[in-house]
Amino acid sequence: MERFSGLVENVGRFLDNIAAFCVAATMAVVVLNIILRTLFNRPLLGTVEYVNILTAVTIGLALAYCAFCDGQIAVDFLMEKLPLRLQATSEIITGILAFGFWALVARYMLDYSYEMLTTGLVSSTVQIPMYPVSYLIALGLLALCLVILYRITESVRKVWELA
Repeated sequence: MERFSGLVENVGRFLDNIAAFCVAATMAVVVLNIILRTLFNRPLLGTVEYVNILTAVTIGLALAYCAFCDGQIAVDFLMEKLPLRLQATSEIITGILAFGFWALVARYMLDYSYEMLTTGLVSSTVQIPMYPVSYLIALGLLALCLVILYRITESVRKVWELA
């Protein structure tokens, strides 16, 4: 269990570092566009596309580590009043539902990415192929599924300990 936890954390952290780089790259693109527009009256072509792509990749890749660190908003005031075993059982059920949902989303994202690859879909202004972006987002969603699976195993362990 300890090794699985370390694997999940390391995968999430690695993808989160790539997401952090994308945030820095987004900032650099925006600043460069402002400088070029102000000083040389020549804005960076495709700034909006670059920012949109980098933002999508940032969100997709940061999801797993955010979930691992419990960085999402949770409404626990009702759950805290329930017995511990019922809390853990509820976490298992919601975890299974979340895993199923995000696994389906990741699967359809992979299918869509393959469709982008085969049709040669590119961005409209700077003609960047879109399939790598889509595959990166799918990778982030698969990592999120891994985190959810880890959370489910933790909840199952809690139920067994409380039995």
